[in-house]
Amino acid sequence: MVAKADIKWSELRFGYIKCDYRFISHFKDGKWDEGELTKDDYIRIHEGSTAIHYGQQCFEGMKAYTTKEGKILLFRPDRNAARMKNSCEQLLMAVYPEEKFIEACIKVVKANERFVPPYGSGASLYLRPYLIGVGENVGVRPAPEYLFGIFVTPVGPYFKGGMAPCHFVISEYDRAAPRGTGGVKVGGNYAASLKAHKVAVDAGYADCIYLDPATHTNIEEVGAANFFGITADNSFVTPKSPSILPSITKYSLMHLAEHNLKMKVVEKKIPVTSLGDFVEAGACGTAAVITPIGSITHQGKKYAFYGEGKEVGPKVKELYALLTSIQSGDTKGPEGWVVEVK
Repeated sequence: MVAKADIKWSELRFGYIKCDYRFISHFKDGKWDEGELTKDDYIRIHEGSTAIHYGQQCFEGMKAYTTKEGKILLFRPDRNAARMKNSCEQLLMAVYPEEKFIEACIKVVKANERFVPPYGSGASLYLRPYLIGVGENVGVRPAPEYLFGIFVTPVGPYFKGGMAPCHFVISEYDRAAPRGTGGVKVGGNYAASLKAHKVAVDAGYADCIYLDPATHTNIEEVGAANFFGITADNSFVTPKSPSILPSITKYSLMHLAEHNLKMKVVEKKIPVTSLGDFVEAGACGTAAVITPIGSITHQGKKYAFYGEGKEVGPKVKELYALLTSIQSGDTKGPEGWVVEVK
């Protein structure tokens, strides 16, 4: 058993802590090298790199968990590998092979085992794979070379309240264009969200909610997370739009809601005017897992959910408990959902 780092696990926030190793691989002359673990937490790239000037880069977010028996599990890394492949293809970047992606994740987690939070701490090890365009370049064109990396950091809850209702406001800004890069995980979408987030937080909210960029009438995303609502007739409803990032957590919850909780699952447009149809609501994603939504304010009108927005609803609790018990190895999930690091 590896001795754990001296960290107060239960006090962790969602922030960066330098760990021992990270993984780096380079694409040059039409092929990827074998990659290596390094202790250096800085990368050196050419001043003309497309990642700097033209935003040719993408990333992923994943987590590793410790089981009661002390095993370390990755949650659905194959879906992250596939989503990064899709992002690369959208931005005309060299694709990092999906099998090698998973191998690299296992390698970097194993090398940083002492930073994987213990079972029951409420914390996890966050993995950040990224792929960027590098090499000599000036014009707007795909990069001649690419760099793939993964760093890790132990994290606590994304929102300060943890599993407590958070309150949101609908933003006047867009996070992505209707036929742009909203459906892939690229940095530009997040840069576009910084101001909207600040405006919401300055006004006293946890974050903002975006409407669809085409008509500004339908619910899209909750900050950097996906939205879902629970209706009085036991339906799990989530937005359907090409400008929403396909959340691995959301599709996992949809499966569990339908097959384990026997709920009706619906992906459809959700007009902002229909928010009153929901008795519970939540934000979900790798970083947030599930954050209960207490209320959503739009143009001065407040839509409050379970317990007048002051309590976590029963279905949100049930979904959270089921998903996290699968992630931590307490409950057996669908085949292939967890991969042991060994």
